[in-house]
Amino acid sequence: MEASTKQQLKALVQERAGVVVPGAFNALSAKVIQDLGYRASYVTGAGVTNMSLGLPDQGFMGLAEIADHTARIRDAVDLPLLVDADTGFGNALNVRHTVRVLERAGADCIQFEDQVSPKRCGHFDGKSVIGTDEAVNKIKAAVDARTDENLLIMARTDAAAVHGFEAAVERARQFGEAGADILFVEALTDREQVLSLPGMVDQPLLANLVIGGKTPLVSAPELAEAGYGIVLYANAALQGAVFGMQNALTALRDNGRVTEEDNLVVGFAERQRLVDKPMWDALNDRYSS
Repeated sequence: MEASTKQQLKALVQERAGVVVPGAFNALSAKVIQDLGYRASYVTGAGVTNMSLGLPDQGFMGLAEIADHTARIRDAVDLPLLVDADTGFGNALNVRHTVRVLERAGADCIQFEDQVSPKRCGHFDGKSVIGTDEAVNKIKAAVDARTDENLLIMARTDAAAVHGFEAAVERARQFGEAGADILFVEALTDREQVLSLPGMVDQPLLANLVIGGKTPLVSAPELAEAGYGIVLYANAALQGAVFGMQNALTALRDNGRVTEEDNLVVGFAERQRLVDKPMWDALNDRYSS
């Protein structure tokens, strides 16, 4: 029997081989990620907030938005999906509800963080975190809420920026003891701390590499050698898409036209391939006969 996407993701993480996972901000970006051969994708809260709401990653996204995007992406691809659930949108009871909603939407792993709500991007200044006991209880609630034992719970701590590296490591250890399957210590600023972290905790780790952010951009092979399970580029696709839009639309504004030969836009045929137009044409023929 073929492994489910949850089982595939669990196996990938347990290899601790630094699998590179890009973030998707909508269904089409997820299809591009799958088309390029990546083995999993991350449904990014920052990406959904930026691309769908036009707002910064400062707690504006709600459960309904991330659940809707997860369901649409789940319908578009059959990759394992890690889903950013921010702080769980409230207390431990809200976390329980969030797990149920996102599990139904198609998540294979759900990530919760320990910031005070409203949260902000882990690479922004001015963060604060809730108490350790409250944070641990929220992870316990998430673990207890899942109906499929293969659903992974990822626990993120932003405590390094607030209380220091050692406090963040201790908090991550407690999240592991509470049942978290994957640990995520956000926004480390020291390269040696990044590389030493896997030896300090028992559970597989995710390294979040934000282009332009606070964490040194250590290479995926180095992170794999250190023992990380996942190397996340949550918003590389988003930043590339915005850059592409700016270039194409600047050329259109300045030159009065844009063509495929300008190498600024994807070709019309490629665009149709990515959204499976040939398949839909075949279905149309099948049901029209």
